[in-house]
This record gives sequence, C-alpha cells and structure tokens, in this order.
Amino acid sequence: MPETFSHSFRVRYAEVDPQSVVFNSRYLEYADLIITEYWRECGLHFTGEGALEFHVARAEVDFVKPIRADEIVEGRARTARIGRTSVETRIEFYGAQGPEDLRARIMLVHVHVDLDSGQPVVVPEAARKALGRNEENEVV
Repeated sequence: MPETFSHSFRVRYAEVDPQSVVFNSRYLEYADLIITEYWRECGLHFTGEGALEFHVARAEVDFVKPIRADEIVEGRARTARIGRTSVETRIEFYGAQGPEDLRARIMLVHVHVDLDSGQPVVVPEAARKALGRNEENEVV
C-alpha cells in the first residue's frame, strides 16, 4: 500500500452555501469519503464477517482556501500513527492546480471499539499491516 492514497471527486451544488462555497460541515463528510475509499483500498472491511468498528474520537479541520461548486477536488490520505486502540489519519484536499493548490487539512483520530460494549479495543495486527504500520508504529 502506498504511503499516500488519493481519490478525486466533484463538488455537487447541494454541498455549497449561498456564496457557492462548500459549507463547512461538508469537509468532514469529504474526509469520511476519502477515509472510506482509503481503508477499502487497504482491504479493511466494515460490514460482514471480521468487520471493524472505528468511531471518530477527534477531528480537526484547517481551512486554507475555499472549495467551490463543480470543482474537482483531490483528497489525499495517509496513516500518521496507530496507537494501541486508535488510528490517526491525515487528509488533505487540493484543487485543480495540484500540490500548490491546498484547500484544507484534516486530522482524524478513530478509536477501534467493541460495538456491544462501546469500549475501546486493540487495533488488530492485520489492520495495522493493512494501513502500513507495524506494532512499533513504524512504516512497513
């Protein structure tokens, strides 16, 4: 798995405010889209046998430049750190001008939980490896 994952999408009219700028809450929806595709690419599953259950424990959004209606946006994600029960992912959104067209940075911390009890549980070794980290949190 490459250290940085990329997925592009088009901004829909329903996602912008009256100024034709993406409404602020949509950035976390976009982050969810990117992380879902990233983890799917890594082979992690959230339904069926062996499904993982991660809940967002923390989210930080740094707005850099507006994203507007009908733009193509590239979302990039990478696993920054895996703790005992949590995974930290860094996501960046870029406009059409490429690496110099940064629009936003998002940091998400997901906690792996037992759905019945709601309590944190250890991130499985298979998930660590799929996300490119070993037990010592080193890139593999």
